[in-house]
Amino acid sequence: MVVLSAVALICTAMLFGGMAFFAACVAPVAFSRLPPEWAGRFVRGLFPVYYLWLMGTAAAASFALLPLRPADALALAAVAGAAVWLRQSLMPRINALSDAAQAGDAGAKAGFERAHRLSVRVNMGQMLIALVVLARFA
Repeated sequence: MVVLSAVALICTAMLFGGMAFFAACVAPVAFSRLPPEWAGRFVRGLFPVYYLWLMGTAAAASFALLPLRPADALALAAVAGAAVWLRQSLMPRINALSDAAQAGDAGAKAGFERAHRLSVRVNMGQMLIALVVLARFA
């Protein structure tokens, strides 16, 4: 049980740390230091890897926690599942809407803003879940 707890703790810390680093460092630095078009392409290129990180760390922590704390395991499984949905469904839609908006489609701009807000909210929810599970190790 000690090994499972250690694996879950490490994976949850890696999950939360990766999310916090991306939100607090990578995206702000990219958008403050690079021209907007480059920053957008850079961050867009990172998102598939970012969501793979979320899927892997959340799933590993979930499996390790399953026999120890089933409710936390389920919460982290939801984080992993949301990352799959974000990567495979919402992000491609956001990218298509962004491209259409940049081409001058006013309707696409509004759709992009709605979809982007949704992705931010889901990411904040995932981060909150990871933080709560992480805090429960203390």
